[in-house]
Amino acid sequence: MSGKHPAWLRQKGLEPAVLDRMKGLLDGLSLHTVCESAACPNQGRCFAEGTATFLILGDTCTRGCTFCAIDKGRPPPPDPAEPERVARAVHQLSLKHAVVTSVTRDDLPDGGARHFAETVIAIRRLNPTTSIEVLIPDFRGSIEALQTVVASAPRVINHNIETVPRLYGEVRPAADYGSSLNLLRMVKSLDAAIVTKSGLMLGLGEREEEVMAALQDLRAVHCDCLTLGQYLPPSTQHHPLVRYVTPEGFEEYGRLARQLGFIAVRSGPLVRSSYDALDMCAGLA
Repeated sequence: MSGKHPAWLRQKGLEPAVLDRMKGLLDGLSLHTVCESAACPNQGRCFAEGTATFLILGDTCTRGCTFCAIDKGRPPPPDPAEPERVARAVHQLSLKHAVVTSVTRDDLPDGGARHFAETVIAIRRLNPTTSIEVLIPDFRGSIEALQTVVASAPRVINHNIETVPRLYGEVRPAADYGSSLNLLRMVKSLDAAIVTKSGLMLGLGEREEEVMAALQDLRAVHCDCLTLGQYLPPSTQHHPLVRYVTPEGFEEYGRLARQLGFIAVRSGPLVRSSYDALDMCAGLA
């Protein structure tokens, strides 16, 4: 599919002053954001609101998912001072809700789980009233690694299944659909108080019945929150865009998801994993 995006996906450009202000803070603390690394279309809105999703463990991923804009290759060793710098950024931005994600680090024995936990602990120490959400990789199915993150007690643990199982070989060739579902199931088994969250991109070639089956699978593992957004290929070398889902289509998926029992849903063309994360978390019991 080629041509310009439909009108509902067009965003205003990022104001230079907003970009400079946020980049000054992030560069000063030597931090990355998924907003920049993954070319998020909501960058302007979030930066203008003084918020960002922090990307820890470097900005180079060990996997080759065909939908993702983040660089692939051999990442550097984890920076032990990074958790404290993230905590300082949260403090400087006065964030009420901090979202932290990472590249996938299959090169590390624990997949980076300890680094996630140290980041949560550092944020809480400097920002005791800030709620914390982590968007984690699958840790290659390691329950021990997951236990490390759960023990740090973030408010929300997010892990995206990204797409329907039929497309995993094309879109997430190094991942396993069942393993991702089991990770979400295990979070609840380890600490039922933690809110679980997941999301899918639409437009990769999935069928409506496959989307609904995936949502039912998520509810079967007691996933609490859901994000659904439009897939936009970062380049012509990435997985092709098969279709645009209209705003009305997203609204209907959101309605159906709520009927299935998700307690918080964001469904729309520009929705991403941490879209409206503060309000989603604030609305949880």
